[in-house]
Amino acid sequence: MVGGFFMWKDSLFHKIENKTKVKKETILDLANKLAKNGKDEKSIREIIQTLSQLTGKEISKEKEEEIIKTILEDKVPKNIDTFF
Repeated sequence: MVGGFFMWKDSLFHKIENKTKVKKETILDLANKLAKNGKDEKSIREIIQTLSQLTGKEISKEKEEEIIKTILEDKVPKNIDTFF
């Protein structure tokens, strides 16, 4: 089962990289930053802006506020596919 988990994890990163063009290492770096400062609004805002720049997709202030609120209220969907 462990091998299957790692294969699933790699395929998940591959899927994210294909959709966003953001490398696995960058995603992990941002995830680590979020894990360290997960409830810090400034850090969340910086991560959102970094992802926006990396993906070349502009995020409106309204959408940014919605994302921050979702994270701070622990309402992030458990199914990663809902993000894409």
